[in-house]
Amino acid sequence: MYFTDRGIEELVERRGEEEVSLLWLGARLREFVDLNPEFETPVERLATWLARLDDDEDDL
Repeated sequence: MYFTDRGIEELVERRGEEEVSLLWLGARLREFVDLNPEFETPVERLATWLARLDDDEDDL
């Protein structure tokens, strides 16, 4: 288990039944980066990865 898995597990346990919009998620990511600018690059990479997740399926 990676160290980050603990945070992911906590997220699933606490909020696993909730539904959120991507608009809400984008706002939370911006808020997080504003409070923690040292994480701008990893958050940007995560957001880009999520945004392009289905791109490979479109190429089929």
